[in-house]
Amino acid sequence: MTIYDIAKSCGVSIATVSRVINGSDKVSEKTRQKVLQAIQEQNYSPNPFARGLGLNSMKMIGILCTDIADAFYAKAVSLVEHDLRERGLDVILGCTGVELSGKKKYLELMLQKHVDAIILIGSPYREEGSNDHLAKVAQEVPIITINSLIELPNIYCVVCDEAAGITQSVRELAASGCQHILYLFDRLSYSGQRKLQGYRKGLADAGLKDDDKLVCQVGRDILPAYKATEKLLQQGVAFDAIIASEDVVAVGAQKALSAHGKRLPVIGCNNSVLAECATPSLTSIDNRLEILCPAAVDVLTKVLENGENAAPSKTIYPAVIVHRESFPAPKDGHAAKA
Repeated sequence: MTIYDIAKSCGVSIATVSRVINGSDKVSEKTRQKVLQAIQEQNYSPNPFARGLGLNSMKMIGILCTDIADAFYAKAVSLVEHDLRERGLDVILGCTGVELSGKKKYLELMLQKHVDAIILIGSPYREEGSNDHLAKVAQEVPIITINSLIELPNIYCVVCDEAAGITQSVRELAASGCQHILYLFDRLSYSGQRKLQGYRKGLADAGLKDDDKLVCQVGRDILPAYKATEKLLQQGVAFDAIIASEDVVAVGAQKALSAHGKRLPVIGCNNSVLAECATPSLTSIDNRLEILCPAAVDVLTKVLENGENAAPSKTIYPAVIVHRESFPAPKDGHAAKA
């Protein structure tokens, strides 16, 4: 017997059942008696560690990412875990993979472990179709997303406007004289779609042609990006600059250019350690994890301490272009906010 069963039998929401258990005055007497009767008849015993039931919580937060081996996710997990630990909160980490079945499995596991909230890192957790599985989990515990926009009750999103960062990158390249800007991307998750939209908006803003030959999907690693760039060079596809959806893709493209004796402006995204280590060092769009992650933990803390309306459902931060050797800063400015 769960709180879901009580809510279903009474024809009310889980939030209403929780309010009755907590003694809230925001429930009508008729509904209160109906819920209490169901609790008694079904011998329901509220989970003593669950959030919002007026008892001590586990002080445990679930963190989910698709792949901890990815530099972006590893950095985000590290930042989030540090801030949670500073606030006396422990962590359960799960790596779900990108398949929906894996995501659902780990979400259910987090509820079974009685976490107080769940943090989802990255845009793969927003499904193209239904997100009912997230809505159901959010009825039990708050969900905070980092760099993914999922607009459902009790889900709080902290995101960077990467699309605007891509748009600004196209504008700067066009202003420097580039006319045929190649865009390499790894996947069309929510973030990937937004980045592609940003690229096309940048072309439109700069009055450049949107050429399908200059939009190329590659694997999320150095070798696939290298091979894709090399193939384009061998086919004689004309391009005079490259923007990549990820730093690792940009590094692969740079290596292919170098192998063919070419030096073109290249811009990556994530501002990872790869950008600093690349040769030449890589200009990259910073999605500002150092700001997003503490902000997400701050939202989580406010919601846990003060309820659902204690924090905005959506917080957006601008991207920043960090210029390095692969595309130095314009002479009239430094790192540009998108």
